[in-house]
Amino acid sequence: MQLAIATGVTVLATGLFLAPLSDHLDDQAMRRALAIAQTTAAEPRMADALQHTRPTPGGPVQTETERIRRATGAEYVVIMDRRGVRWSHTSPGEIGKHVSTDPTEALEGREVMEIDDGTLGRSARGKVPLRAEDGRIVGAVSVGISYESVRARLVAAGPEMLAYAGGALAVGALAAYVVSRRLQRRTHDLAFSDISALLAEREAMLHGIREGVVALDAHGRIRLINDEAQRLLDLRPEDTGQHLDAVLAPGRTTDVLSGQVTGADLLTVSGGRVLVANRMPTDDGGAVVTLRDRTELERLGRELDGTRGLIDALRAQDHEHANRMHTLLGLLALELHDEAMEFITEAIGVHRATAEQVTERVHDPLLASLLVGKATVATERGVSLFVAEDSLLPNRLVDPPGLVTIVGNLIDNALDAAVGSAEPRVEVELCADDRTVLLRVSDTGPGIPADRRDVVFTEGWSTKAPPAHGKRGIGLALVRRLAERQGGSVRVSDREGGGAEFTVVLPEALAEQPAGAPLTATGEPR
Repeated sequence: MQLAIATGVTVLATGLFLAPLSDHLDDQAMRRALAIAQTTAAEPRMADALQHTRPTPGGPVQTETERIRRATGAEYVVIMDRRGVRWSHTSPGEIGKHVSTDPTEALEGREVMEIDDGTLGRSARGKVPLRAEDGRIVGAVSVGISYESVRARLVAAGPEMLAYAGGALAVGALAAYVVSRRLQRRTHDLAFSDISALLAEREAMLHGIREGVVALDAHGRIRLINDEAQRLLDLRPEDTGQHLDAVLAPGRTTDVLSGQVTGADLLTVSGGRVLVANRMPTDDGGAVVTLRDRTELERLGRELDGTRGLIDALRAQDHEHANRMHTLLGLLALELHDEAMEFITEAIGVHRATAEQVTERVHDPLLASLLVGKATVATERGVSLFVAEDSLLPNRLVDPPGLVTIVGNLIDNALDAAVGSAEPRVEVELCADDRTVLLRVSDTGPGIPADRRDVVFTEGWSTKAPPAHGKRGIGLALVRRLAERQGGSVRVSDREGGGAEFTVVLPEALAEQPAGAPLTATGEPR
């Protein structure tokens, strides 16, 4: 293909050069003929001889013009009088006859250059007036150069032109061969059809796998992004070619993808999803980043932690229940019936009071169930979990699972912090104002220093040992991401009396109350 292109370009360039060359040579021939005619007309004896002699083959006019013709190499030099009668010609038999072409312009005093056909064939001609000493036009001079001589010059120049063209073609062919060999080495001797098939297979594979793949160039621009990566990072196909900072918000995810944070199996949160990222640099200065969605695994891990806590709590309750049953059996054996009734009432009342306290203040069933379960786990861990007295949350949550995740993560962190304190205590406050939900979770733990309060919401940061199912440092980052996704915010401050207090504000967390709906005593629509 490259050789064909080089040949075509060479032929085109040669043709474009030769086309104006022919016109140029024609112009040179006509100018040469005109110059010979001007020189002949300038001879002072020529006009005098034309006026005082007769047109004969041996006359002075014929003799002088033949001398000039032989000296200049012209095809013919013709002298004519004002009647157009020849006084000289290459063929003596034409002397005394009228010229074959119109001499009017030259006899009127104008100089003429042309290519025309005459008695001697096609020629380049030049015609000038012949003037006497007093300036009168007494005749004209017509000089012709054979057109075949012009063509001969063109043909003579052809081999040289073809030699140059052949040299250019040889250089082009050599360059084409070198480029072809280089391309074959770079493409491992694969044909274009093989490369096309490999590209189609690669595209199908990249977009078919359930793992996000992002390829970046040396300048941080996205070169490739598959369907899974678009889903995980909330990107679009048209984001390909854009700089990473232009399509992703500043944060840990952008830092991980750009290589500012290094390491293996880096955790990050994007759009409420927990991702595991691995970045591998390429030889051209870019990188390929793979992303795995660990959201479901993280949820399963937390559910496993919660299940384990519940199992431990149930085991402890079973043990406690056995002790109470033994105590009750002893009281009945001793016939202390009043004491037995009082003991049973007190044991049942504690758990019932906790459940009633939660359900009276939190009307969403999912959130209420979570708080009851967390209270049982807290009791087993020796921590008192309370719902603040001024808490009141109607059953109009827009995203109950999201708020359950936020509350669950904050209570888990609060329980971990409160364990080991002098009076371990965790308090949860849930309030609603129109459509805004305010959540406060405080604990009696060691608190969080002021210089660490921004760091605690960063993915991967944690002061606790990692659990069996994976890494820590996700809970608070997920809380912040979920809050920001709903247009809210989360902050941490000191608790009065010691410890930490996390405050979450969710402006659009409640659905609008139906107009005209009757309310219950708790302010809920019937």
